[in-house]
Amino acid sequence: MKTYHKILLIVITLAFSPVVYGQSAKTAKELTDEGIKLFDSEKYDDAIAKYKEAIKADPKYNNAYYEMGYTLYSTQKPLEAIPYLETTIKLSPKSGGAYDMLGSIYDDNKQSAKAIEYYLKGISLDPDYQRLYYNLGLTYYRQKEYALAEEKMTKAIKLEPKHASSHRIYAMIANDQNQPGRALLAWCSFLLSEPNTARATYAVQSIKTIINKGIKKTNEKNVNISVAPDNVASLMMPLAVINATAGRSNLSAIDSLTLQLTSLFSVAHTITMDKDQPFVSNYFSNYFDNLGKSGNMPAFVRYITLSIYNDENKAWFNEHDKELKDLDTWVTSTKREL
Repeated sequence: MKTYHKILLIVITLAFSPVVYGQSAKTAKELTDEGIKLFDSEKYDDAIAKYKEAIKADPKYNNAYYEMGYTLYSTQKPLEAIPYLETTIKLSPKSGGAYDMLGSIYDDNKQSAKAIEYYLKGISLDPDYQRLYYNLGLTYYRQKEYALAEEKMTKAIKLEPKHASSHRIYAMIANDQNQPGRALLAWCSFLLSEPNTARATYAVQSIKTIINKGIKKTNEKNVNISVAPDNVASLMMPLAVINATAGRSNLSAIDSLTLQLTSLFSVAHTITMDKDQPFVSNYFSNYFDNLGKSGNMPAFVRYITLSIYNDENKAWFNEHDKELKDLDTWVTSTKREL
């Protein structure tokens, strides 16, 4: 009888011991989540240790490998990140983030062909991952493959219209292809998302350069215009700029820019040469043509030039709160066709 009870006790203990141990041991997901919190607290070494524990707990838990790769990449150890990211895509072939990071690592390492290979593979498996198109377009832009760069950046904007960097690179692509009208509207689009940074300062300076291109004032009454032959846009832009302020004197820099941009927006379809270009026509030309007619241009120009006229513009907004709210309402309610 005692022997029976002893055997029964052993059986019960063995039956329940895995449950007890299973309840006390942390899962790979729990360990990975802890690692992410440590990363967010900038405790990177501790985060890496947690990811290693997670991988040991479950060698097939792909997110642990991804977070390990991301942490190593973010802490300037990109080459160490590669094997973890490679494992990620083996375990989860549709992991667009892993392909994107691998592409970025190889691109930073001057291996553009390999970077493009990873970006394209990622797009084929995860076609809605926006960063793949953005970084691929950036790589093409650096290689001066402008048509391909524009195609990929257009897709990046369609997937994430508020991604400021996509608008910024699109503007640079347009400028390098001698399409100042498109560059102008793309810079304005970028500044709607990012009006008060160092990059914004460069954007405003680029807009001013585009506006003044081909215009040379010889004296108070004479202005020379130099344009490219057989290019309607190159003629229309300086004419619109000159006519905007003709006969006006004592204008401030911001007032002049407001008049000039309003005039340019009124001929947006002409200066962008958007015939047979539905994305350019709908997303850029239509939008800024409508903005120019909306009555919100003074607030818009104040907003996009915050980086260079910060104190002046903030003082203006303090006195014109309604104009700022009206601009915000217009931007929020006006749909941009993709």
